[in-house]
Amino acid sequence: MPTSPTPYRGFPLRHPTRPPFVLPAGPESAELYGPVFGHTDVTPLDSDLTRHHAGTPIGERITLTGRVVDDLGRPVPHQLLELWQANAAGRYAHQGDQHDAPLDPHFTGAGRALTDADGRYTFTTIKPGPYPLGAPDDAWRAAHLHFSLFGRAFAQRLVTQVYFEGDPLLAHDSVLQAAPDTAARRRLIATYTPAPLPPGRPVSLTYHWDIVLGGPSPTVTPAA
Repeated sequence: MPTSPTPYRGFPLRHPTRPPFVLPAGPESAELYGPVFGHTDVTPLDSDLTRHHAGTPIGERITLTGRVVDDLGRPVPHQLLELWQANAAGRYAHQGDQHDAPLDPHFTGAGRALTDADGRYTFTTIKPGPYPLGAPDDAWRAAHLHFSLFGRAFAQRLVTQVYFEGDPLLAHDSVLQAAPDTAARRRLIATYTPAPLPPGRPVSLTYHWDIVLGGPSPTVTPAA
């Protein structure tokens, strides 16, 4: 039997320490200062993280597909999704990551996509590696991708994570285990689904993961 993971100690550090800030012009004024789509339009290249540099990144190439639907199963079209992740060695291309794993000069680990009219999205990337939390109990994070969805307004942003079926670290990942129950955790795990690749996508292993917004079986939001 796998041992229970040590409770995720990052929660207290993520709790707000100051009272809410009241916007002078009402909540809708947050739209004026919220995140934007970027300096250019979203293109198919944005969702293929293996083609953002001149060279080929190191690691196992995967394609993640799925749908974004509401609580009634209706597709959510034209939804902006952002993805960020560690590389195949388990290190983020960020100055705050001091893990001694190597960086990949051909992999930044960030992408974006828009859902189509049927709520479908596709990302091609490198399967991320696990990485240590630096805790005394030698805890590690399972391989995962970070996801952000901006909803119908930027103030509705949802941030969550997706994991991969069969990963032996799933039972030991304190962030995943912080999800409220087994069913909620299962909804955060992508399944390996052999299928024809979308046109123009390179050869890769295919995973499937749907995102449900609201209702009795939503995609939960564990701490990022």
